[in-house]
Amino acid sequence: MKYYSYENFKDDTNKLLLLLKEHNFEAIVTIARGGFTLAHAVSQGLDIRDVQSIRTELYDKNNKREKITLFQKCSFEDVKRVLVIDDISDSGETLSAVMNYLNEEFKEIEFKSATLFYKKTSIYEPDFWINEADDWIDFFWERDFL
Repeated sequence: MKYYSYENFKDDTNKLLLLLKEHNFEAIVTIARGGFTLAHAVSQGLDIRDVQSIRTELYDKNNKREKITLFQKCSFEDVKRVLVIDDISDSGETLSAVMNYLNEEFKEIEFKSATLFYKKTSIYEPDFWINEADDWIDFFWERDFL
């Protein structure tokens, strides 16, 4: 297990912002709950006020379920480019399911995905990612506020 501190998060988020700035995203969809902290920081850095969320359930604590469940619906008006944010593409099942839903539901919108971490064994590679993960990541927001 690897601890991921606020300082690491701040540095990596700034690196991610440099990659994202030129793409002119108009809205953000965050995957709850893991993507909330990053989505808030990115929304500030890119000055995007349209931040929506989709709640998913694939894990109970550290135990993976057999099937992912998606909750909530998104609503876009006059939006053409949307950034989908999560903390990590671990198995990739969550990002894959969310991206499939969004692409089917909103065919006229271009969706791109971003994470802080990506595992090479994931079934879904985000469009933007900063670190390759080879262990379980213990994010500061999961540990420091217990």
